[in-house]
Amino acid sequence: MLTTLASVRANLRTRRHLFAGVFVAVALGVALVAVMGLGLAAAADPPPGKPERFAAQPVVVMPHDTLTVEVDRGPHRTHDSKKIPYPQPVDKELLRELADVGTVHRDHLAPDAVGVDASATAVREVVGDRAQVLTGAARRQADPSAERDAQAVVAVRAMLGTAGGVSGFVAVFVTASTFAFVVALRRREFGLLRLAGATPGHVRRQLVTEALAVGGAASATGCVLGSWGAPLLARALINNGIAPRWFTMSASNTSPQWTSWTSWTYWTYWTSWPFQLAFWTGLFVAVTGAWAASRRAGRIGPVEALRDADVDTDVMPWSRRIVGAALLALGLGLTVHTLWTDPSALLKRKTYTTQPMILITAAAALAPLLVRPVLRLVRLPGAVGLLVRENATAAVRRTAAIAAPVLVTVALAGSLMGSAESVSAAKAQEASEQMQAQLIATGDDLRISRPVPGAAAVSPSASTAVFVREEGTALVRSEARAVSDPAALAATSRLPVVAGDIRRLDDRSIVVNEEWEHHRVGDRLTVWLGDGRRTTLRIAAVLARGTGDNGAYVTLANAGAAPVDRIDVRLPPDTSPSAVAGALRAATSGRDLRIRTAAAWLDATHPRVKPQTRQGMLLLLGIALTYTAISLAGTQLMAASVRDGELRVLRTAGATRAQVRWMLAGEALVAVAAGTALGLAVIALNLGGLAAALGRLSPTGAGVLPGIGADVVVPWGVVGGAVGLCAVVAVGAGVLGAGWGRRNGVRGGG
Repeated sequence: MLTTLASVRANLRTRRHLFAGVFVAVALGVALVAVMGLGLAAAADPPPGKPERFAAQPVVVMPHDTLTVEVDRGPHRTHDSKKIPYPQPVDKELLRELADVGTVHRDHLAPDAVGVDASATAVREVVGDRAQVLTGAARRQADPSAERDAQAVVAVRAMLGTAGGVSGFVAVFVTASTFAFVVALRRREFGLLRLAGATPGHVRRQLVTEALAVGGAASATGCVLGSWGAPLLARALINNGIAPRWFTMSASNTSPQWTSWTSWTYWTYWTSWPFQLAFWTGLFVAVTGAWAASRRAGRIGPVEALRDADVDTDVMPWSRRIVGAALLALGLGLTVHTLWTDPSALLKRKTYTTQPMILITAAAALAPLLVRPVLRLVRLPGAVGLLVRENATAAVRRTAAIAAPVLVTVALAGSLMGSAESVSAAKAQEASEQMQAQLIATGDDLRISRPVPGAAAVSPSASTAVFVREEGTALVRSEARAVSDPAALAATSRLPVVAGDIRRLDDRSIVVNEEWEHHRVGDRLTVWLGDGRRTTLRIAAVLARGTGDNGAYVTLANAGAAPVDRIDVRLPPDTSPSAVAGALRAATSGRDLRIRTAAAWLDATHPRVKPQTRQGMLLLLGIALTYTAISLAGTQLMAASVRDGELRVLRTAGATRAQVRWMLAGEALVAVAAGTALGLAVIALNLGGLAAALGRLSPTGAGVLPGIGADVVVPWGVVGGAVGLCAVVAVGAGVLGAGWGRRNGVRGGG
């Protein structure tokens, strides 16, 4: 054991140029995991805000805003709760009783809550279980901004959850591949050790001990970097409109007390779960990567290791081939199974952000095997071009180590952004095809006082929700629109009705889509309305599932207090939209009234990707790309550090310094091109599955596989930017790394 420790210490000192790349990869990966963990911890436990609306009143009375029903969970009965959008206001009888206890303060603009100047005990005795009694910081729940902030925090939590999963995936992948590459670069050293009498167990123990030393130090450094980076990410989320202004990122909403390391707050901060998760993940990945690589190094005999040191021959053990093939089969199998059983699932963010990782991992695992066929297609002119091709083919481990991060970056950028933009474009196209109105009026609490001259049909509607208990195990919320006139709805829209007739919708019926558990015309459903009332409605019509935006329809009588927020107007042929818009404005009252053409309204409400979603994904891809670029530079510098002898031979054979540099740049570009080709193949598989799902969900083309270009969006700008940055980093690091060599003859001019 002492001999192993002494050998590890000597290796860490003499081969620091190799371990520096591993250290950077582990430290940055741990920092990414720590930052995302701190963000999730902050979003899960946001600081209580100060009440604004009833700040002067000690007690606030609000109606119950949650719906709770009994559901089956296994052999037991439990309760499932959902927030209702339009709770019923505090009834007048309760208000009279509260007036006997203390002064009641009302907000006439939003009469959903009242403030009471009385003790909380007295108010609770009067209210009982008829409403909520809020005191202290809980009074903020009555503020209109509280709901917006809560929705923003949910969006931040979803975004950081996705970012954490993707960042963790990239970090684990890059760290493991970097450690495996370092072990591959030291094969001659292992051959000498085996020749000198070292056993395979000794080689494994040495590598694992080195991984413990480097991984532990790098993980600790990464935790410190994560604590510094968390506030920067929080500021970026706020500046891009993703998080509310008060959002902060630190464990337990506290900052480390740097000047008082003996304080409880200091140790609570550094031992919180984000840092624990990040530290042990980094150490585990480093040790696992070293152990996996050491097993193969320990099995090779001394003569074989020395013979295999300069030319890569057996670069893919059968275990890795089996794992890669299994992951490839799993990724394709999941896509086909989902496409066959539930194609709409491929359009959900959780699916198109996680499922591509399986195919990416499969392609990365098989990269050394797939790179060679790609390299055979490369044809470069001249002696330098020949050297580039032969070197890249002979040193396939080095080529694959450079291509793998490029593959991950390109595949993630194309799959995530392409899927998001394709789904948004499909939703926008679906909404456009269903629109028959030419004018759209939007606002709050809209009312039409008289007929609109020149309009063929006018359809006011309100946004609401309905709840249904599906399979007896879950309370499911469905977005819905409440209409005043089903005939006007049929005239102003072109809904994809597959059964029934929407004109038969009345106060005792509902329109559902095929995604509902029960969707047969004439069946009666027990539902809960947007204000929490329970009722039984008959199914009047069934809509196609579509892209997921075909919600339910009810009448305004079943919408409770939901205000009319949209009016669709259809015009007769050859009618001036501007004249009818003026008449509509004169006949409509309400707050924030805005009248637009249907095309303008669709452009505003159905953009290709929501700005917050796009900013979040670009931020995520930017973080992953930065990490990948730094790791790519480290890989190139490590590779250059062991090529002094090879480059010196080239200079002795007559190659000029410029030719050697062109050769190094060409090798880097070929490796980047190989990674790009594999990444584009993964993008094609992912977006191809999405295109097939859109084809199956289309009412007019169910079961038809459309062309990818017709239904999906490939973000060539994002992919091209990622490839360009990887190429610049790979070329720059490769050439500069060789130029730093002391005895390879590349430094200087000529």
